[in-house]
Amino acid sequence: MATGTGAYHQQLAEQKHAAIIDAATRLFMAHGYAGTSLARVAQDADVSRATLFKQFPTKASLFEAVVTRQWSAADQDRAAPGTGDLAHGLRVYGLRYAALMSRPEMVGLYRMVIAEMPRFPQIADTQFETGKMPFFRQVQDYLRAEHDAGTARVDDTLLAAANFLGMIGNYVFWPRLMVTGWNPTRAQVEHAVEEAVTTTAARYGVPSAGR
Repeated sequence: MATGTGAYHQQLAEQKHAAIIDAATRLFMAHGYAGTSLARVAQDADVSRATLFKQFPTKASLFEAVVTRQWSAADQDRAAPGTGDLAHGLRVYGLRYAALMSRPEMVGLYRMVIAEMPRFPQIADTQFETGKMPFFRQVQDYLRAEHDAGTARVDDTLLAAANFLGMIGNYVFWPRLMVTGWNPTRAQVEHAVEEAVTTTAARYGVPSAGR
């Protein structure tokens, strides 16, 4: 009985946690960081203020949770690809990145951060350090692993990862912030990723690897 009760309370806590982040995401996107209060988040999430403050004592901690969810939303398979096939590994990360950056919520998050950054520079730091950097480091770690395995020669993994993801982001994501109606098809996105993979593999791959 105790076990069942504990599981029920755990499930209830998880549901409330998700409801809070859902509400916060909607409110941040609609009203910005400054225009969103914790009291309004609690109201929209249908939880008490005490429940919200217990999980997120500050607006900054709540925003961090929103950012973390946005960057993990399309990354259900977190397993790193094995070494030995540089193009395959790059394709895995490239498609994951394209999926993340194609989400309307990600566009809304960036727009909000850009608009609010002059008054709240800390939210830009949160977006970069908590959101983008963990994914960026995964790509760096993968390139380093291929380098160590002898299937790639990547002396500067920071630059290589930035160039690779930049090629994808410059087609998939950034025009969405500036160009009305920019919405490439899945086939177009996959083609953009494949072009980035081909370019990066040609630059860093070791031709004799695997032969």
